[in-house]
Amino acid sequence: MRWWLAPLLAVAAWFAYTLTPFWSLYEFAAAVQAGDAAAIEQRVNFRTLRLSLARQISAAVKADSTSLDPRERQRIADAAGAFALPVMESALTPKAVIDLLDDGWPQGADLAAPANRHERRDGLRIPDLKRLLRYYLASDMRGFRSVVVAVPPDRPRHEQFRIRLRLRDWGWRLVDIELSDDLRRRIGEKAAAGAARLREGRSASDKAAPDAAPPP
Repeated sequence: MRWWLAPLLAVAAWFAYTLTPFWSLYEFAAAVQAGDAAAIEQRVNFRTLRLSLARQISAAVKADSTSLDPRERQRIADAAGAFALPVMESALTPKAVIDLLDDGWPQGADLAAPANRHERRDGLRIPDLKRLLRYYLASDMRGFRSVVVAVPPDRPRHEQFRIRLRLRDWGWRLVDIELSDDLRRRIGEKAAAGAARLREGRSASDKAAPDAAPPP
């Protein structure tokens, strides 16, 4: 064997290996579009997904409240916790993952969607090999066991969400969903609105308390 065949074979082997997560991605996308909750449950690590959503929601709330004083930020954080818990819990089901990935927006979270959402191919859809190639070109291999894929691959960054697949037990599983900028902003806005309502309710209670006190 000529000496130059060794590096060529190594490159070919690495290229073949980088294709393996995309067969899993193809099957995962098919399960999402078919609404196959059982298949999704087998392909998602819900523990790591919960931790990721908690981190992202916390960051979204902090970003939306940077102009406030520390006391107001704390109140917003309290309200965000009350809002984030059901969002995270609802995301820990196969049906909720399908709800998010099929078109890029969680209808079950009761968040106002962008006006042009239905005009875009926002979901995880891989109808043919040409589309799969677009996903491959929009991916980022992170070492030997992890790959990050932008969804959809042909949209601006603020409209994309990113999924991370990790190799475990000879199979690729979804371990993280990085929400789109649009979705994180809506989450922060809703948490801030919830904090404002909480603040107004407390202020009204404080004003009503002296009026309700009996005369000495």
